[in-house]
Amino acid sequence: MVRTALVVGASGIVGNATSQLLLKEGWTVYGLARRPSAQKQILSVTADLQNAEETALALHDVRPDAVFVTTWARQESEAENIRVNSAMVRNLLDGLRPGQSTRHVALVTGLKHYLGPFEAYGKGTLPETPFREEQGRLDVENFYYAQEDEVFSAAERDGFTWSVHRPHTVIGQAVGNAMNMGTTLAVYATICRETGRPFRFPGSSSQWNGLTDMTDANLLAKHLLWATDTPRAFNQAFNVVNGDVFRWKWMWQRIAGWFGIEAAPFDGTISPLSDQMDSDAAIWRDIAKRDKLVEPDIDRLASPWHTDADLCRPIEVVTDMSKSRRLGFNEYQPTDDAFFGLFESLRKNHLIP
Repeated sequence: MVRTALVVGASGIVGNATSQLLLKEGWTVYGLARRPSAQKQILSVTADLQNAEETALALHDVRPDAVFVTTWARQESEAENIRVNSAMVRNLLDGLRPGQSTRHVALVTGLKHYLGPFEAYGKGTLPETPFREEQGRLDVENFYYAQEDEVFSAAERDGFTWSVHRPHTVIGQAVGNAMNMGTTLAVYATICRETGRPFRFPGSSSQWNGLTDMTDANLLAKHLLWATDTPRAFNQAFNVVNGDVFRWKWMWQRIAGWFGIEAAPFDGTISPLSDQMDSDAAIWRDIAKRDKLVEPDIDRLASPWHTDADLCRPIEVVTDMSKSRRLGFNEYQPTDDAFFGLFESLRKNHLIP
């Protein structure tokens, strides 16, 4: 029997990886976006999730077995993040309710569940690392919590099962994504190579010297499908990381080597990419023109603000995966291989030279 999925945010890093895995596994895949991009074999659904009537109309004939919520809309304040993103989830699930087909909803959030929203990121009293799912919510407003509550409420009302997935920083390919460390570092390294600027780590000593982990988009996609198909994983929240740990002082050298440049020595000074790359738009346009790259707009590729938020944290951040392991999810992805795979894909698709 062919199963049907609705992927919300199908053109994003996580949504694209999830859609491709579902197609490979024989699912029919609908991809919902406000401005869908043409993706082979994915059935486009156009809707602004902030508009309840428009969403309901767009979903009238869509009958998914499973729904994968992999997107959010960044706002100027956390109060607005909560208002907008909770409404998007609510409108989505309300729009699907008349069809009565949905049996599982998988929601992708992240480690801001433990670290707090951007307004209070990594500040105040935080849980000890490694982060574990049983650690409760922080005593601070957070749009991830609001999204979860919308899923929980609709599940109780409509009878579907759910899963919440909390990745660390995600490595994967997408253009126009607001949180894209891998492509940001690829663009930065390329500019450093082309201009002779030092490839300087932008973050804190805590991140340079401390342990950390990350999440490959393809591994996250496998985790989403696993939780959808595994009854013992129903109605639970999970951390999702690659399974290895590293220090940035090691990874920075690895990334530099892939691009054929030297990593600059780190003296403990924070040098945000948002400052380092502030005037690089014209440089990237010239590189793109010379090498016939498909995306000359640096803002469509790089998100320095988000990379800075991760790499400037004042604390070591590692994530426990024991809950998933105990329930049978044993996928593993070395993080340096995840970076290198992304860089190779970016080059193959003419996004970097």
